[in-house]
Amino acid sequence: MKTVFITGASRGLGLEFSKQYLAAGHRVIATARNPEQSEGLQRLHQEYGDNLKTYALDVTSEPSRNKVSEAVGDRVIHLLINNAGYYGNSNTLGKLDEAEWARVFHINCIAPIKMVELLRSNLVNAGSATVAMLSSKMGSMGDNTSGGSYIYRSSKAALNAASKSLSIDLAPEQIKVVALHPGWVLTEMGGPNALIDTTTSVSGMRKVIEGLKPTQSGDFIAYDGTLLPW
Repeated sequence: MKTVFITGASRGLGLEFSKQYLAAGHRVIATARNPEQSEGLQRLHQEYGDNLKTYALDVTSEPSRNKVSEAVGDRVIHLLINNAGYYGNSNTLGKLDEAEWARVFHINCIAPIKMVELLRSNLVNAGSATVAMLSSKMGSMGDNTSGGSYIYRSSKAALNAASKSLSIDLAPEQIKVVALHPGWVLTEMGGPNALIDTTTSVSGMRKVIEGLKPTQSGDFIAYDGTLLPW
């Protein structure tokens, strides 16, 4: 039985990750800004009891992050899934809002790295651990043929760059890092025209995570196992 720590777990992909890892017999630490308001997490609590721990977490708040770290203590964490993300408004050239840009960067790039800093010793104590960064193909420069989405694209490209550095710096500690593209998923962020559901996306990403080799640490991989260009 492994312990999985998930951010943004109240709905969408984060909730689905929680469901699937609990169903597979693992312990899950699910965090969200208001976990008590998530009907999905409450149902999982009823079904899985103490195998699920939930904590309130605003990933952009240092006091909030520290409070969760104190609650987790020295518990071993085998897998950290940095899922919390935000698309942002005002992504159009000529209407780019600097404050919104900074907010998206904070949530999508800075906060995931800070979570790794915060839980590094918990991951090290696992002996062999993995950090999964929920990125997006929209962060790929090689795949960008449509332009636009300046704020979101740049935040995910920055996350990819940071993930690559983490994979190098954490390799001596037996921690693998992967940037994942979940696909265009039917979630609140993905919208009603998305191509796949959360079950398909998370099942695919779990397969990538579980099969990740040390030589693949630092790669950018889609939910179906496809290696993506930077």
